[in-house]
Amino acid sequence: MYLNFSEIPGHQSLFLDYLYDFEKVSDFYKKDFRNTDAYEQHFNAVLEKHKTSGNELNEIIARQYREITSSKATQANIELLKNPKTLAVVTGQQLGIAGGPLYTFYKIITAIKLSKHLKENYNDFNFVPVFWLEVDDHDFDEVRSLNVFAQDNNLTTISYEDGLPEEINRGSIGAKEFDENINTFLNQLHDVLRPSDFKEDLFEKLKSAYFEGTNFKDAFFDLLFDTFDEYGLIIFDPGEKNVKDKLADVFRYELDNYRSHADTLVLRSAELEERYHAQVKIRPINLFLIDNKERLAIDPDDAGYRLKGKRSVLTAEELNKRMSERPDKISPNVILRPICQDYLFPTAFYIGGPGEISYFAQILSLYPSFDIEAPIIYPRSSATIVEKNISDIIAKYNIQLKDIFNNPENVTQLVVQKLSDHDVNDIFLETNVKLLLLMDELKEQIKAIDPTLADVTEKTKERISQAISGLKGKTENAQKRKFETALRQIDKATMMLYPERDLQERAINYTYYVNKYGADILKWIFDELSINKFEHQFLEI
Repeated sequence: MYLNFSEIPGHQSLFLDYLYDFEKVSDFYKKDFRNTDAYEQHFNAVLEKHKTSGNELNEIIARQYREITSSKATQANIELLKNPKTLAVVTGQQLGIAGGPLYTFYKIITAIKLSKHLKENYNDFNFVPVFWLEVDDHDFDEVRSLNVFAQDNNLTTISYEDGLPEEINRGSIGAKEFDENINTFLNQLHDVLRPSDFKEDLFEKLKSAYFEGTNFKDAFFDLLFDTFDEYGLIIFDPGEKNVKDKLADVFRYELDNYRSHADTLVLRSAELEERYHAQVKIRPINLFLIDNKERLAIDPDDAGYRLKGKRSVLTAEELNKRMSERPDKISPNVILRPICQDYLFPTAFYIGGPGEISYFAQILSLYPSFDIEAPIIYPRSSATIVEKNISDIIAKYNIQLKDIFNNPENVTQLVVQKLSDHDVNDIFLETNVKLLLLMDELKEQIKAIDPTLADVTEKTKERISQAISGLKGKTENAQKRKFETALRQIDKATMMLYPERDLQERAINYTYYVNKYGADILKWIFDELSINKFEHQFLEI
């Protein structure tokens, strides 16, 4: 079963038009992901403008995998990068602890399955799925927590605490090492999840990736490798020195041309704001400098460049020297990251979610300046897992899934009305109308006797109306108590499908499902997830 994204609250009109009415957004996205007739022309354009040789890219990735025993599928894909007809299907994500929300896995599955589909349909080209580890991101709060359903079915957040002040700059998260508190995190997660036949296997794998002394990048890599290596996924680390050496020209070009780049981005953002919204706030320079383990934005200054939050100023000569000698200390922001990605890889498609699709409307305007052919932005698959007990509840009470997303409270009322012989709304609506009419008649009669009593009559009517409203609330509560078991089931279904009014894929970590059903559920999701419907899918297990 599928649900159109327009029937799910919270999706921006820019994203909806990109999916369902591309002509409206064609000024911001030059290539329509649905237009398969233009794919071959696009593939050739990407390869023609690609900056990095396949041999160089192969060497970089082979070096990253040199101590890893990868699958034959992954080894073959790494080797394919040497071929001048090889294109990449790329996706990426912040290094959320234990994989972050479920949609991280859905993005990867989309990339892998799209690569396979393209291989089968475009014989003149090769396609390899690539996951770009966002090692340079520095938002600790966005990666340190996960959500699962606890044994009482309530949504529970488990967080890794590093004991440092919240406001401290922790630098690039990829390099941040776990201390002994990672054991506390894993123990808390273990205690929250219900006992199962699969629990110990799950935590054995988690502990092999997440342990004191390792860092966010290596742990995230190990988790993804264990899950997706058999499918040939290339997991790429852009933070290594030899990669940054290769990106040095991109960094220098951004620094030399930041004014024109900012003007281009500001103009595009203004155009977007007239019709939609600009997803990303534009900065003057799209670069960070890592200084004393802090990741600091570079801002222009009358005397040169200032590191955000610091008093000291770097001259142009000093900053250029740092960039030349230690490009590994430079990192791109969210605007420049796709440029770096597509400078290195011949990227045919980038797999993105709603937010990423929106910010590419701004970023794509920058590609001509770097003389890079922009990828087609392909919407990631989106899904909600519907467990058997939840399916039974939905069927039992004849609930429409779209109603759960649009108005969970209304679902409760509808179910109560179905179960009850008495419609409280109808009863009180009819009674309230009659009483108000009677009070209006009484008011006119009293005015004829003494006009000064009109205000008193009106206030009496208001008090009666309030009393009726209170009585209605008490009646509804009594009715709910009568159907308490049914309402608990409805609340459970709503929580599981739409936890705290957020899509399940954005709220829940994969460990909840693997603990309950075993690691094979990930293979099941892989097989069941559709990549060409472009609607929200319900996966019934």
